[in-house]
Amino acid sequence: MIRSVLAVLAGIATLTVASFAIEAVANPLMMRMFPRILPNQAAISHSLPATVFLFLYTALCVAGGGYVTAWVANRLRLRHAVIMGAIQVALTIWAMVSIPDQAPLANWIVGMVLIVPAAWC
Repeated sequence: MIRSVLAVLAGIATLTVASFAIEAVANPLMMRMFPRILPNQAAISHSLPATVFLFLYTALCVAGGGYVTAWVANRLRLRHAVIMGAIQVALTIWAMVSIPDQAPLANWIVGMVLIVPAAWC
């Protein structure tokens, strides 16, 4: 039981650290490369190319978190990865309710739809 909890926590920590690290580098770089299209941080969530890039790296980070979860769990790997994804969906819902103006509703919904399949992969 303890190993299962630690596996899920390790997966969530992995995807969170990786996602924030990519975002910390990618967002300022995109704003510098495309100043007319992305004049500020808020414009990133309203730009289709930037949003697609966000979905891609988020899916990769969630897949990495699912991999770490499965590796640490060492049994019922797929189940643990999907549980980690489901918990991440719940955390995303909490974030969406807490900071709804951070992104359009469609971005939140698409992100949540992609989380569990990405963790499963």
